[in-house]
Amino acid sequence: MGPPGADKPRPARPARSGGPPRGARSGGWTPWLYLAPALVVLAGLLVYPVYQLGLISFLDYTQAQVSGGEPTSFRGFGNYTELLSDPQFWNVLLATVVFAAACVLGTMTAGCALAVLLTRVRALPRLLLMLAALGAWATPAITGSTVWVFLFDPDFGPVNRVLGLGDFAWTYGRFSAFALVFFEVVWCSFPLVMVTTYAGIRAVPTEVVEAATLDGASVWRTWRSVLAPLLRPILIVVTIQSVIWDFKVFTQIYVMTGGGGIAKQNLVLNVYAYQKAFASSQYSLGSAIGVVMLLILLSVTLLYLKLLRRNGEEI
Repeated sequence: MGPPGADKPRPARPARSGGPPRGARSGGWTPWLYLAPALVVLAGLLVYPVYQLGLISFLDYTQAQVSGGEPTSFRGFGNYTELLSDPQFWNVLLATVVFAAACVLGTMTAGCALAVLLTRVRALPRLLLMLAALGAWATPAITGSTVWVFLFDPDFGPVNRVLGLGDFAWTYGRFSAFALVFFEVVWCSFPLVMVTTYAGIRAVPTEVVEAATLDGASVWRTWRSVLAPLLRPILIVVTIQSVIWDFKVFTQIYVMTGGGGIAKQNLVLNVYAYQKAFASSQYSLGSAIGVVMLLILLSVTLLYLKLLRRNGEEI
């Protein structure tokens, strides 16, 4: 006979709960191995230039240092102090923020409205509208800007003749020049919002939209109460992209206003940085402006994402 209790069956071990299986943990680094080539390319194309931009912003780096006539010296935050104490910088910053906000609002409004329109027209008008929008999207910025300047030319442009404005020069006034650039920026930017939003609307079950229509909801009410909440992740992405693109606009302002307008009345930060770095050969000040722009865009993007997470949105 064995010891007491030898014939009793042993209790089964409780099953493991929580956490991935052991075999799954071994592949944790596998996705990073696939991403490694792309990360190396991004590091070379993005990280190193940003490092050089930040480094130059802390140096005394002008044409004299570039040509080797004077040694390069370390200024620390001297360039930033000089930049922040310049009233023109604050005027340009304010103009950039207002202009970028207007462009983002115009782009999102036009893109979303046309995306909804695409779902309500027949196949042929939809195809023509898509081709026209993609044509605007594919047009290089410098080409589109040149065409818009010709269209609104006071002597040869057809727009003034159609509107009966005579020889009104759009680029002479500050607000009219900004308005002209605004329309061009929205024209070349709305196709991305339109196509992306249209694809998102097509992914929404038709029963949801039909139910809203049967309840008597208007097009605006259907968009505001049904489609926009469902498309919020997509709208977040295109909004952030629009903020970044419109905040650092350069080509349209430079081409259409001749480098910043009369008496530099149409300067934005990107053109202002170009003027400082290359027109005035103050490369360190131009780099400091670039760093300030980078910090502003990062702050706006991170703040926006933080607010969305606080509201329970999944990013």
